[in-house]
Amino acid sequence: MKKYTLLCAGLCAAMVFTSCKSSESAYKQAYLKAKQQEELQQKQQEEAQQAQAAMEQENNVVVPMEEKPVTQAQVMDNADNIPVRQESVSIVAGSGLKNFSVVVGSFSLKANAEGLQQNLKNQGYNAQVVVNNSVTPAMYRVIATTFDSKNEAAASRNALQEKFPGAWLLYAK
Repeated sequence: MKKYTLLCAGLCAAMVFTSCKSSESAYKQAYLKAKQQEELQQKQQEEAQQAQAAMEQENNVVVPMEEKPVTQAQVMDNADNIPVRQESVSIVAGSGLKNFSVVVGSFSLKANAEGLQQNLKNQGYNAQVVVNNSVTPAMYRVIATTFDSKNEAAASRNALQEKFPGAWLLYAK
């Protein structure tokens, strides 16, 4: 009887061990699925970061503005035939304007105008920033020099055109 009991116990133990399937494959499948989901999430995060970086880069890029023809108002007697633009401006940064000013830059962003103003100040100019709100978008004008006389302003503009091509005269209303 001991033999049969021992034999039955051995058979039962063999059946128990052989009937249990290893769940290793189920764990492996769950691990692989989780790994795929993690990789997918990382890829989506990287794409989102790249898209955000591209958006920031686009926002930081200075896009050339579409130029519109500007009507030039002739100021006072124009016997000397020097073109002058007449605009209604207000001072944003600087000490004050005289009748005629030399504009060396126009920007739709105030920060860009202030950067050029600082550059001019570093070069020894009494640079100022004014804003013209009568146009859309508002334009920030960077003024390098300002004078009471139109001839002095024209001479200064001619000297500045080497460094700043396109410099022009402004008569502030």
